[in-house]
Parts: sequence; C-alpha cells; structure tokens
Amino acid sequence: MKKPFIYLIIIPVLFQILACQKLTVSPLNKYTDANYWTTESNAQLVLNMAYNQMYSAGLMWQDEFLSDNLVHTYGTSDELTIRKGEATSALNLFKNEWSGDYGGIKTCLVFLENVNRVPGMSADIKNRMIDEIRFIRAFIYFRLVNYYGDVPFFTSQISLGDSYTISRTSKDSVLNFIHSELDTIINDGYLPTSDNLATSERGRITLGAAVAFQARAYLYENNYQKVKELTGHLINNQSQYGHYSLFTYSANSNLSYFMLFTPENEYNSEVILDMTYVPNLKTWTNMSSMAPISKYAQISADNPTQELVDCYMTMNGLPVKGTGADPSYDENNPYVNRDPRLTASIVYDNYGWLNQDGTTDIIRTKPNTGTKDSYAGTVAVATKTGYYVHKYYDWTMTSNMASGLNIIMFRYADILLMYAEACNELGNISEQDWDATIKPIRERAGFTAQAALDYPSTKSQTELRDIIRNERRVELAFEGLRWYDIKRWKIGQDVLNTYMHGFKFAGTSSSTDDGYVRAAQYQFSDTRDYLWSVPLDQMDLNKNLKPNNPGY
Repeated sequence: MKKPFIYLIIIPVLFQILACQKLTVSPLNKYTDANYWTTESNAQLVLNMAYNQMYSAGLMWQDEFLSDNLVHTYGTSDELTIRKGEATSALNLFKNEWSGDYGGIKTCLVFLENVNRVPGMSADIKNRMIDEIRFIRAFIYFRLVNYYGDVPFFTSQISLGDSYTISRTSKDSVLNFIHSELDTIINDGYLPTSDNLATSERGRITLGAAVAFQARAYLYENNYQKVKELTGHLINNQSQYGHYSLFTYSANSNLSYFMLFTPENEYNSEVILDMTYVPNLKTWTNMSSMAPISKYAQISADNPTQELVDCYMTMNGLPVKGTGADPSYDENNPYVNRDPRLTASIVYDNYGWLNQDGTTDIIRTKPNTGTKDSYAGTVAVATKTGYYVHKYYDWTMTSNMASGLNIIMFRYADILLMYAEACNELGNISEQDWDATIKPIRERAGFTAQAALDYPSTKSQTELRDIIRNERRVELAFEGLRWYDIKRWKIGQDVLNTYMHGFKFAGTSSSTDDGYVRAAQYQFSDTRDYLWSVPLDQMDLNKNLKPNNPGY
C-alpha cells in the first residue's frame, strides 16, 4: 500500500516566489521571500517542487526513445527527428529540456538562499533538506552536461542581465562540481540510510542514493576505478550505506523480475531511489502509446525493436544470432526457450498476458489474426514492429491509462552491473566477481542451466565486455539508460546508423531485410549526435552561448 513521501504538484503561489523581485515593502496579498519562509512546511513544499523537476516518467521514456530499444512508428516525434539525423537547433525538445532543467536549478537556488530564514527549524532537518536539494541540483546539471556538453553554470541566482551574457562552462568543470557535491553529501552524514528511512518518507533521497549517483557519474566518464570503489561500498558495506538486495517474489520466484515493476512491490529491497507517483493524484500516461491496443492503449506509436529482442539469449545461455548462436534456436518459433526477461518486458505474437487476478490473455501480433493487436502495416493503429511494451505496465490503472506506478531511478541490479563492468575494464572480471554480480542477476531472472550461470573462464576480456554490455541492455531495458550507454561506449555508428527493424513475417521485399520489417532508418554522425544543440532561442538571446556544438 502506497503511503510515502509524495512530490505533489505545487500550488501556483510558489511560482511567484521563484520569480519575485526584491521589495522594500512586502505586499500583503501575495507571497514574497520575506513572508514565505516562515515555516518548515513551506520549505518542504519548495523541496517537493524540486523533486518534481529532477526527474519523471516522461523524461525516462524520452531518454529510452533516443536509443535503439524503442522506435517511434506513427507520425513524428522530436526523438525520431534526432535519430533520423534531421534535428536543427530550433527543435522543441532541445528547448524544452534546457528550460525545464534550468527551471529546476532555479528552484534549488531559491531554496538554498532562503532556507535559513525559516525560524525554529532543527539543524538536522534543515541540513538533510539542504543535502537533498544539492543532490537534485547535481542531478539536473548532470542531465544538462550529458545532453549539451558545456553549459551555463552557476551556484547562486543570476540577474536577468547576467542571463543574457553568461558563457558556457566546460563539461569537465561541471562534472568536477558534481563529484565534489556528492562527496560532501556522502560525508556529511545528514542523509539517512534506507534502513533508517521512515515508511512515510519512502521516495526521499538517501545516503545509498548519493553513492549510487556518484558511481553512475563516474561510469559515464569511464572512470572504472571510482565505479568499482563506490559500487563496492553498496555491495560490501551495507551496514554503513544501507541494505539492498535483488528483489525476489516469494509467491513465485520465476516471476521475480516481472513483479519488480508492479504496484504491489514498490519500495522493495532492490530500489535505491525512485520517483513517486500516486493513482488518481500524480500519474503518467506514456503507456498509452506503447501497450497493446487490447490493453487500453490509444495507439501503438512507440514499439520495441527486433534489435532489442535479439539481445535476449536462450535459456542455454547462448545468443540467438551471430557467433556461438544456440543451434536449437528456431527463427520460425523465436520466443520459446528464451530469457524470461523477454516475456517480462516485451509483448510478442501469441503472448500470454498475465493479469493481476492471475488469469492470462493471449495477444496476437502477426497479420491476419483478426485481433486489434495484429500488425496491419505502417499506418495502422496497431504495432508497426510486431511488439509492444509490457514492462512498467500498471495493471491497476483504468482505461484512461493514467498510471500511478513509481519510476525507478537507481536499483541494486544496476549497481551489480556497474561493478561487473568496472572489474572487467580494469583487467578481467574474476570468477568471484562474476558469481557476485552476473550470476545472481541471471538466477533471479529464471536461468537454471549451468552454461548460463557459470563463469565463462575461456572468454577474453573483449568477449566478456560484450557479454556484460548485453546483460546490461536486457536487464535495464526501458529504464532510460540505454542511450547513455551508447554514448559512453561510443557505439552510435554501430547501432544507430542503420535501419530499426520489427519482427519477421513476410519474406524479403523492399520494405524488409531478410523478412524483418523495416520500422525506421536512423542516421548517426560521430561528430554531431553525441551532443544536442544549444536551443536556437537561447543563442538568439545570448550570443555568448556560441559557438554551438558541432554539426548544428
């Protein structure tokens, strides 16, 4: 039952505070800095607002749409425009991300500059709230530099005049600030561990979340020594940083991965930090364009790709294509004997859809099956790839597709995967490291064959790298992380400069490759597409934001 700390949409008067001017006389009919910061609860409202601006379901799916896991197949979208290599500096997404992020930073700065006005607040509560705000500010700056590279950077409010002249600060300098902030937050001791978090405060930032964020920040810089050190804290020093473990569904362990993303199991042992949503109060609706039509989706506009489906190995621990492919894999019956995470995440033809009451519905996606979910061409309402999204589907929501399901930002499986990658990049991952990371992740997924679980001692570092990267892709699919992995591994040319495909059903033709449906043609340039353009309207207002990133 969900009764946690809730980041509700803040009442409109707060926005007056964030934009108010210095006054010699405080007006009596509206809030100002002088008369707002009088209670702890008012300060908490601004903190809640910052949480809302830090991250959301919409941002997670936006990031996922930038990868090769999902393809937009109906109409157009800014993410598809980017992936087709057609984006210009006037793209709305470039503008909206920029303005949304700096709006969040504004909220953080207002809080930091005014929280000391609140009378009677205990030092412990105030210092904890300050560290939460600093975490949020660092997280937003982290998004900014990963999208735009060098960005305007400031740690106190700037004047309107300064906003027209401020220059971009190097990405490295901003990252150094982020690392410094997180080190301070971790060492301050003001944030509670997950073990000490009250039920009513679930969803608030903890010490474990700060360590996980610091590890991810170093991961995106390929600083594997720091990644191993920080993830090692969460694996080996849980009495200090909080106890986390891979979630196991006690009623049926074979459903553990699937049930990890259901409403009944929010705030489980694996969740390090998530964004709280509440049915009928604070919801998200992205699933309306990804779920099966028979499950209340309005239109199938964003579909899983064949490229992602092919990454799920067989239960024998072997790939389905390429070198070393499982000889038992049948391309004409492709979904049997596969990694259970495929079924937990993606809907395919003849799929058994598990309902909350334990019943199962069969979903058909191939053409001419007489169902509303069947593929019917590139302009139909149904899927254009033969696949739908199941992971993160909230089976408690009604036909309006408004989900109150929490979105996980950091979870323990990601920590294990980061640790495994760091071990391998620093040498060769050892059998002990494998057994502490990859093996339990696969066991939780439902693998039992020794070939899938045992340490592959004959593999080279390069082969192990491919295995770990693939494991990361399937374990974390649809969690908004794949694009950033493509970016840091510099594999955009390999995976995003090609066609995205759907399932095989029709034989070779001009619109298929060996029978696999062409869903969209992507274009990727190493010199342009790892960064976004600074928004055109911002460069028009402030010439010091130029030169723009290459290629725009």
